Amino acid sequence: MAYIKIVDGQGIDVPSNPTIGYIEGDGIGPDITKSSIAVINAALEIAYNGEKNIVWEKILAGEEAMETTGKHLPQESLDQLKKCIVSIKGPLTTPIGQGFRSLNVTLRQYFDLYANIRPVKFFPGVPSPVKAPEKMNMVVFRENTEDLYVGIEWKYDSPEAHMVRKFLSDNFEISLTDDTGIGVKPISRFKSQRLVRKAIEYAIKNKRKNVTLVHKGNIMKYTEGAFKEWGYELAASEFKDTTVTEEEYNKSPDSYDGKVIVKDRIADNMFQQVLTRTEDYDVLATTNLNGDYISDALAAQVGGLGIAPGGNVGDVYAIFEAVHGTAPKYAGLDVANPTSLMLSGEMMLRHLGWIEAAEILESAIMSAYRDQKVTQDLARILNIKPLKCSEFGDEVIKRMRAKKPE
Repeated sequence: MAYIKIVDGQGIDVPSNPTIGYIEGDGIGPDITKSSIAVINAALEIAYNGEKNIVWEKILAGEEAMETTGKHLPQESLDQLKKCIVSIKGPLTTPIGQGFRSLNVTLRQYFDLYANIRPVKFFPGVPSPVKAPEKMNMVVFRENTEDLYVGIEWKYDSPEAHMVRKFLSDNFEISLTDDTGIGVKPISRFKSQRLVRKAIEYAIKNKRKNVTLVHKGNIMKYTEGAFKEWGYELAASEFKDTTVTEEEYNKSPDSYDGKVIVKDRIADNMFQQVLTRTEDYDVLATTNLNGDYISDALAAQVGGLGIAPGGNVGDVYAIFEAVHGTAPKYAGLDVANPTSLMLSGEMMLRHLGWIEAAEILESAIMSAYRDQKVTQDLARILNIKPLKCSEFGDEVIKRMRAKKPE
């Protein structure tokens, strides 16, 4: 087996036949994973005629891992993911209000996958609740390792919650009732700035026009507000030759042609802006919780989470994933929409530097949607006959082969 190698502690060296880890996931995970791997393999074969291919290594996590090993995320699986460097995963179950913490959060923190990257754009043929979905073409960079997702909280009737309430009362004259649960929201300069750095680097590399810092700094001045200030600080210190603030740009637009505009918006206003001024935004850099909200809201404008890809990326490790849930009632029925995972695979191919295969894959998926070849989640809206999960994969492969370069 050939594994991806880490170069100088950051960056990767990808062989022509890398071993990539995959986690099937729970619920519909096995269905969409099987279809997605088949499509990715076909894209590689068509793009490179056997010169590049992936050796897939199955990794256990979630319910299957629990049944087999007694743990939802065994250490052996973490070791495998570490060895592969780059992996892809289906959805994993997380109980609400009980049980283990999110496996997704655990993976992000264990491998320091600090950027949750969510591209969102419209595919012609997909039903949308907005009038002009074609204006949507944004990429969300959501901080992935701190903020509320760190999970520092105490139940209202726990000794710890009592201690924190007493500490706040004794030292800061903050009075909370005895039925108050406590959560802590840590946001740091280092983690904020490395997230903004990755967002700006992406914007420059992909010739995007602007990066917007999304925050709630009007209320939470020393966490959300600090995220905004640290973002501007980072842009000024590390990207002064390639970026300009919105304020500077508005004073003299012709003087800054070609530079990435860095601006900020308060989170609640941002939700309005993405609906009313969609075309004005390219890349969004956000704190964790705000990013969770906004990325799902953007996906809703172009057809929902079923077609929304995502990647969790750090300086070295990366895990690409379907961003939707496990949909257990559809498990094993071969009816789920695999597009989210397929497009996450397309993101993974770009991450590996295999642009030709990524573009072939994305183009074929867009072609299928343009002709309204869709699974049941969208077919019922369009009132047309649905394709099964596997049939959608076959449709995508057929379209790739029809346009195979000579």
